[in-house]
Amino acid sequence: MFEAAESLRAEFADLERQLSDPSIHSDLARSRRIGRRYAELTPIVKGLESYDVLVADLSAARELAAEDEGFAAEAVTLQSALDEVTDRLTRLLAPRDPNDSADCLIEIKSGEGGEESALFAADLLRMYTRYAESRGWKIEVLDSQETDLGGFKSVTVALKATSQANPESMPYGVMKFEGGVHRVQRVPVTESQGRVHTSAAGVLVMPDVDDAAAVEIIDEELRIDVYRSSGPGGQGVNTTDSAVRITHLPTGIVVSCQNERSQLQNKEQALRMLRARLVAKADEDAASAASAARKSQVRTVDRSERIRTYNYPENRIADHRIGYKAYNLDHVLAGDLSAVIEALQAADLTERLGAIS
Repeated sequence: MFEAAESLRAEFADLERQLSDPSIHSDLARSRRIGRRYAELTPIVKGLESYDVLVADLSAARELAAEDEGFAAEAVTLQSALDEVTDRLTRLLAPRDPNDSADCLIEIKSGEGGEESALFAADLLRMYTRYAESRGWKIEVLDSQETDLGGFKSVTVALKATSQANPESMPYGVMKFEGGVHRVQRVPVTESQGRVHTSAAGVLVMPDVDDAAAVEIIDEELRIDVYRSSGPGGQGVNTTDSAVRITHLPTGIVVSCQNERSQLQNKEQALRMLRARLVAKADEDAASAASAARKSQVRTVDRSERIRTYNYPENRIADHRIGYKAYNLDHVLAGDLSAVIEALQAADLTERLGAIS
């Protein structure tokens, strides 16, 4: 049982050795990456140690029970503790996305519905921002294109956890199920007859990978255009060509950034967004190539899949992937996303455990 135990223990010991080397802290990105992996393995290694101790104690208690009934009761207690540790280890060792312990970028784009869709995109951004704040994550707006009424044609934000965050509660692992089409049913502010309209916005959630990640970006494969930043209604907000648009020629992925004051800063942020998009594309391609039995039923990085409906007249939220439904839409939009996210994580865990049973 737990065939990967020895390799994980060896990796943990190696990480411990690296972290004890003072020179590693001169490379902040590497130090942070190793620290997160160490934190991720710590509960697993501690669980394996408890498992070994309990197995040995249980074996001894059962041998002694034949001579002393008191050990029989102890064996029952030890078996219960062993069952708990086994269950916890099984969950920790279930196949998981290696990007789950990363920060994330969230890109929201308006879709069907014109200005109403852009306003809904702003509502989604507000919902995610409040949820992130409740978890103590830092929110950074990387790029945005606002509309005259305060909506967003497109907005990209980064969610970043503190260095002390639990590896199981990192932004990407928590937020990755938000990717897809979010549909809203409500009376738009632009509707004079009081009729309920349906519109939608697309969400893409990507792991925020660092420079050392295994994503090769070749300068010759990039087309970089610069242009003048603009605000709502096309009004110029910058008198220099500081906005940057990068096209990744092999994939056709286009990213842009205009929120920073300098062209260099916008280019750095655009490259950060491009790396995240390339990782997301690689994940999507891998999922498409996998057999149907191994595809996740709840995770998606595809913005074409309708995943959720927000119905204002009924105060209802429904996630179509797992059949989740609740009548607390006002609380959800205020940032109380915990119940729906936990339901999605539970469904995903069930599927991952099924893959190893």
